[in-house]
Amino acid sequence: MTSRERVKKVLKREKADRPASSLRCTGEVWSSLMQHFQVDSSIAVLDKLDIDLRWVYLPYAGPQERSTGTLAGEGTDIWGNVMKAARNEYNTYYEIVGHPLAKCQTVEEILEYSWPSLDWWDYGSIRKIIKENKKYDDRAILFFAGGAFETPWYMRGMEQFLVDLYENPEIADAICGKVREYYFNRALRVLDAAEGEIDLIGSGGDIGGQQCLMLSPDLWRERIKPHTAGLIAPFKKMGLGTFYHSCGSVAEVVDDFVEIGLDILDPIQTNAAHMDPENLFSKFGDRISFHGAIDEVELLPHASPEEVYRETSRIISILGGNGGYIVSPSHQVQGDTSVANILAIYKAVRDCKY
Repeated sequence: MTSRERVKKVLKREKADRPASSLRCTGEVWSSLMQHFQVDSSIAVLDKLDIDLRWVYLPYAGPQERSTGTLAGEGTDIWGNVMKAARNEYNTYYEIVGHPLAKCQTVEEILEYSWPSLDWWDYGSIRKIIKENKKYDDRAILFFAGGAFETPWYMRGMEQFLVDLYENPEIADAICGKVREYYFNRALRVLDAAEGEIDLIGSGGDIGGQQCLMLSPDLWRERIKPHTAGLIAPFKKMGLGTFYHSCGSVAEVVDDFVEIGLDILDPIQTNAAHMDPENLFSKFGDRISFHGAIDEVELLPHASPEEVYRETSRIISILGGNGGYIVSPSHQVQGDTSVANILAIYKAVRDCKY
């Protein structure tokens, strides 16, 4: 069975020959894995681990003054957000220190802002990137479109954006609408350039805290859900798989995600309230599939490889009960996780026979 066939089984919640797999890492961890396998690219690492789901990204081709990837470097990104490095002993992260829409007071100011151009991307390279990922197998390909919650608050500042949802909803709606429109139309261009080689469209935005949503479910439904749906429902209607990322506790709105056409929920932060695998599978496992759930907070940094292997096998037995599960760490693997623990995850995947 090919990787693509395996992931398509996940979308239909049918068991394949083994569980499907995925992997995201910080740059530091990719470097450690490349050194371990003696290869020179993250794609080569994924091939060594036989990872089924591949995330593809567009190379940037726009103006240098707006060229920094969001949360991936110092400087200014396409939206005008300004990032600064924050380092610890394991990783370098990038925090937003400049919010370009922070002082806007009217919808007119929002609409007149210098929004990014759809032409700032090298769409013509997407087929080559996909081909590189499919060198050894027909992999499942995911393009992450973006999200209409996080990008707006990056641009406005989180506190002001949350206040806007109550006091200036027309401003919040204008920002979300412009962001959603951009991400949707960029994804359409990618799909056209990929000529049928993309299987899933991802979107996301962290709406969950450790105990509950960051905003009330009713407010999310009224103000954010329509924009979230705009990056899920249309792609579902096109016959593509749909994928949404939110850290934290989001159990309160999983039914809403099902309603708007979501196929796969990520990253399943199992130590957040109501996000334990047993609860999620019993309530939603017949209507949605899962991606993630191998704990990156406590398990991967601190457990032994044997413990990681056992926990991965346990999670597979629960979330993979009907085949609707892609095995992955519950976020990007951080620099305090050993290579041995990463290898243990995928040994458990290989050893599991549905």
